[in-house]
Amino acid sequence: MDQQFLHQLFQLHASTSRVPSSEAVCTWLDNLLGLLFPELAKQRFPSQRTFEHEFSIVRHRLFAILEVLEEDLTASPTEIEESFMEVLPHVHRLLEADAQAIFAGDPAANSLREVIRTYPGFYAIAVYRLAHEFCQLGVPLIPRILSEHAHTLTGVDIHPSAKIGERFCIDHGTGIVIGETVDIGRDVKIYQGVTLGALSVKKDLAMTKRHPTIGDNVVIYAGATILGGDTVIGEGAVIGGNTWIVKSVDPGSRVYYRG
Repeated sequence: MDQQFLHQLFQLHASTSRVPSSEAVCTWLDNLLGLLFPELAKQRFPSQRTFEHEFSIVRHRLFAILEVLEEDLTASPTEIEESFMEVLPHVHRLLEADAQAIFAGDPAANSLREVIRTYPGFYAIAVYRLAHEFCQLGVPLIPRILSEHAHTLTGVDIHPSAKIGERFCIDHGTGIVIGETVDIGRDVKIYQGVTLGALSVKKDLAMTKRHPTIGDNVVIYAGATILGGDTVIGEGAVIGGNTWIVKSVDPGSRVYYRG
């Protein structure tokens, strides 16, 4: 092996910032979700003291993950950890409403417990909402590690910087793509294979609004593709399956594919 090549590789490793392992981040995620939702817990807690102890362990592990990224953070690991923990009750309320929306919108759902425990759409939304909070706090890498973990498990690809309103419902889920600058309103329902994407992937557009805006109470059926930062789907619109949309749709409209 060329010694100069090995030296170059070593110098690259030596000059690169440390990153937390994906395994540590994803294990932390699943432990947190198990505390937020008993349906996802891997253990039962005999007392509140035991539960609080487990929560403190999860909190400590988050600090350890953030500590690895300390030189790339906009605030101290302690400050970010505290800010994240403060917003958890709000995130939990959002996720409870998401689960209720999925249950109400799917005739095949037998209970909220079933939705939380088994539905890939709920898991993808849960991970998105947690990852989004890290984005809001300016934390690098962790949001994408979380979102790609959910993507791998569910087939749902939600960029953690996207904005998604209350009572979001994903039905089935496989193949859904929601881009970085998507803005989704309240009470929106999306089926499998939907893409909310950009018309152009030019790098010089990275800081612009590239993805569509979806108004409140919109339903988007399977296989629909909606593209462009100037594209707005108006409140209460229904977008039929396998449609291709690059222009705005008026509120209350019905858009269907005709072969």
